[in-house]
Amino acid sequence: MTISWIFKQAENHKINKIMIVKILKEVEVEVKTLHVEAGVRYWEDATVNGVEDEQGTLIPCRDNEDWSPIIDIETGKILNWEQGKIADIHYKICDDGRYSIKDADDNTILSIEGYVPKTLSIESNGYGDYITLKVDENGQINNWKFDIDDFKDED
Repeated sequence: MTISWIFKQAENHKINKIMIVKILKEVEVEVKTLHVEAGVRYWEDATVNGVEDEQGTLIPCRDNEDWSPIIDIETGKILNWEQGKIADIHYKICDDGRYSIKDADDNTILSIEGYVPKTLSIESNGYGDYITLKVDENGQINNWKFDIDDFKDED
Protein backbone atom coordinates (compact mmCIF):
# COMPACT_ATOMS: atom_id res chain seq x y z
CA MET A 1 0.00 0.00 0.00
CA THR A 2 1.23 3.47 -0.89
CA ILE A 3 0.07 6.51 1.05
CA SER A 4 0.47 10.06 -0.18
CA TRP A 5 -0.88 13.41 0.86
CA ILE A 6 -2.25 16.12 -1.38
CA PHE A 7 -3.39 19.60 -0.58
CA LYS A 8 -6.64 20.77 -2.09
CA GLN A 9 -8.20 24.19 -1.92
CA ALA A 10 -11.87 24.14 -0.99
CA GLU A 11 -14.49 26.64 -2.24
CA ASN A 12 -14.09 28.66 0.95
CA HIS A 13 -10.35 29.04 0.08
CA LYS A 14 -9.38 26.86 2.99
CA ILE A 15 -6.56 24.39 2.27
CA ASN A 16 -7.45 20.81 3.14
CA LYS A 17 -4.94 18.00 3.52
CA ILE A 18 -6.24 14.81 1.90
CA MET A 19 -4.79 11.32 2.24
CA ILE A 20 -4.65 9.23 -0.94
CA VAL A 21 -4.11 5.48 -0.60
CA LYS A 22 -3.03 3.26 -3.48
CA ILE A 23 -3.91 -0.42 -3.04
CA LEU A 24 -3.48 -3.47 -5.22
CA LYS A 25 -6.75 -5.11 -6.13
CA GLU A 26 -6.68 -8.75 -7.14
CA VAL A 27 -8.90 -9.53 -10.12
CA GLU A 28 -9.33 -12.54 -12.37
CA VAL A 29 -8.78 -11.98 -16.08
CA GLU A 30 -8.84 -14.30 -19.03
CA VAL A 31 -5.55 -14.15 -20.88
CA LYS A 32 -5.75 -14.69 -24.62
CA THR A 33 -2.54 -13.86 -26.45
CA LEU A 34 1.20 -13.64 -26.05
CA HIS A 35 2.75 -10.80 -28.06
CA VAL A 36 6.45 -11.26 -28.78
CA GLU A 37 8.86 -8.55 -29.91
CA ALA A 38 12.21 -10.29 -30.15
CA GLY A 39 15.32 -8.64 -31.54
CA VAL A 40 16.78 -11.42 -33.65
CA ARG A 41 20.53 -11.48 -33.83
CA TYR A 42 20.92 -13.99 -36.71
CA TRP A 43 17.97 -14.45 -39.08
CA GLU A 44 19.76 -17.33 -40.80
CA ASP A 45 19.15 -19.45 -37.67
CA ALA A 46 15.75 -20.41 -39.07
CA THR A 47 14.64 -22.49 -42.01
CA VAL A 48 11.39 -21.77 -43.80
CA ASN A 49 9.95 -24.53 -45.99
CA GLY A 50 13.34 -26.26 -45.74
CA VAL A 51 15.36 -23.23 -46.93
CA GLU A 52 17.83 -21.35 -44.69
CA ASP A 53 16.43 -17.85 -44.19
CA GLU A 54 19.73 -16.02 -44.74
CA GLN A 55 18.30 -12.49 -44.74
CA GLY A 56 15.17 -13.05 -42.66
CA THR A 57 12.95 -12.36 -45.65
CA LEU A 58 11.14 -15.71 -45.62
CA ILE A 59 9.97 -15.91 -42.00
CA PRO A 60 6.43 -14.75 -41.23
CA CYS A 61 5.91 -12.15 -38.47
CA ARG A 62 9.06 -10.13 -39.12
CA ASP A 63 8.67 -6.47 -38.19
CA ASN A 64 11.84 -4.55 -39.08
CA GLU A 65 14.54 -6.11 -36.88
CA ASP A 66 12.11 -7.89 -34.57
CA TRP A 67 10.31 -11.19 -34.85
CA SER A 68 6.79 -10.35 -33.64
CA PRO A 69 4.39 -13.29 -33.54
CA ILE A 70 1.05 -13.05 -31.76
CA ILE A 71 0.37 -16.43 -30.16
CA ASP A 72 -2.98 -17.75 -28.96
CA ILE A 73 -2.07 -18.83 -25.42
CA GLU A 74 -4.56 -21.70 -25.26
CA THR A 75 -3.78 -23.35 -28.59
CA GLY A 76 -0.24 -22.22 -29.45
CA LYS A 77 -1.32 -21.02 -32.87
CA ILE A 78 0.48 -17.96 -34.23
CA LEU A 79 -2.38 -15.70 -35.27
CA ASN A 80 -0.37 -13.52 -37.66
CA TRP A 81 1.37 -16.45 -39.39
CA GLU A 82 1.52 -16.58 -43.18
CA GLN A 83 -0.33 -19.78 -44.12
CA GLY A 84 1.63 -22.43 -46.00
CA LYS A 85 5.00 -21.71 -44.40
CA ILE A 86 6.73 -24.28 -42.19
CA ALA A 87 9.53 -23.03 -39.95
CA ASP A 88 12.25 -24.42 -37.72
CA ILE A 89 13.36 -21.51 -35.55
CA HIS A 90 16.47 -21.22 -33.38
CA TYR A 91 16.78 -17.45 -32.86
CA LYS A 92 19.38 -15.91 -30.56
CA ILE A 93 17.73 -13.00 -28.76
CA CYS A 94 20.24 -12.11 -25.98
CA ASP A 95 18.05 -10.03 -23.66
CA ASP A 96 16.47 -8.07 -26.53
CA GLY A 97 12.93 -9.32 -26.09
CA ARG A 98 9.64 -7.91 -24.93
CA TYR A 99 6.85 -10.35 -24.10
CA SER A 100 3.31 -9.19 -23.31
CA ILE A 101 0.34 -11.25 -22.19
CA LYS A 102 -2.93 -9.66 -23.27
CA ASP A 103 -6.63 -10.18 -22.62
CA ALA A 104 -9.41 -10.50 -25.21
CA ASP A 105 -9.67 -6.69 -25.44
CA ASP A 106 -5.94 -6.41 -26.23
CA ASN A 107 -5.14 -4.91 -22.83
CA THR A 108 -1.70 -5.80 -21.51
CA ILE A 109 -2.11 -7.86 -18.36
CA LEU A 110 1.52 -8.73 -17.75
CA SER A 111 4.77 -8.02 -19.55
CA ILE A 112 8.44 -8.82 -19.17
CA GLU A 113 11.59 -7.73 -20.96
CA GLY A 114 14.98 -9.28 -21.43
CA TYR A 115 15.40 -13.03 -21.13
CA VAL A 116 13.42 -15.38 -23.36
CA PRO A 117 10.74 -17.18 -21.31
CA LYS A 118 11.04 -20.99 -21.30
CA THR A 119 7.60 -21.13 -22.92
CA LEU A 120 9.33 -20.07 -26.17
CA SER A 121 12.20 -22.57 -25.92
CA ILE A 122 10.32 -25.75 -26.73
CA GLU A 123 12.73 -27.60 -29.02
CA SER A 124 15.79 -27.20 -26.75
CA ASN A 125 16.92 -25.44 -23.61
CA GLY A 126 17.21 -21.81 -24.67
CA TYR A 127 19.07 -20.72 -21.50
CA GLY A 128 17.06 -17.49 -21.61
CA ASP A 129 18.80 -16.45 -24.84
CA TYR A 130 17.10 -18.50 -27.58
CA ILE A 131 13.65 -18.93 -29.08
CA THR A 132 13.49 -22.51 -30.34
CA LEU A 133 10.24 -23.51 -32.05
CA LYS A 134 8.89 -25.61 -34.88
CA VAL A 135 5.85 -24.11 -36.58
CA ASP A 136 3.61 -25.93 -39.07
CA GLU A 137 2.00 -24.56 -42.23
CA ASN A 138 -1.02 -23.29 -40.26
CA GLY A 139 1.04 -21.41 -37.69
CA GLN A 140 0.68 -24.08 -35.01
CA ILE A 141 3.67 -24.33 -32.67
CA ASN A 142 4.65 -27.97 -32.14
CA ASN A 143 4.42 -29.23 -28.53
CA TRP A 144 3.05 -25.89 -27.27
CA LYS A 145 2.75 -25.60 -23.50
CA PHE A 146 2.23 -22.18 -21.96
CA ASP A 147 3.51 -21.66 -18.42
CA ILE A 148 2.41 -18.46 -16.67
CA ASP A 149 5.21 -18.91 -14.15
CA ASP A 150 7.67 -17.93 -16.90
CA PHE A 151 6.22 -14.42 -16.73
CA LYS A 152 6.14 -13.86 -12.98
CA ASP A 153 8.50 -11.40 -11.37
CA GLU A 154 11.07 -13.31 -9.32
CA ASP A 155 11.32 -10.59 -6.65
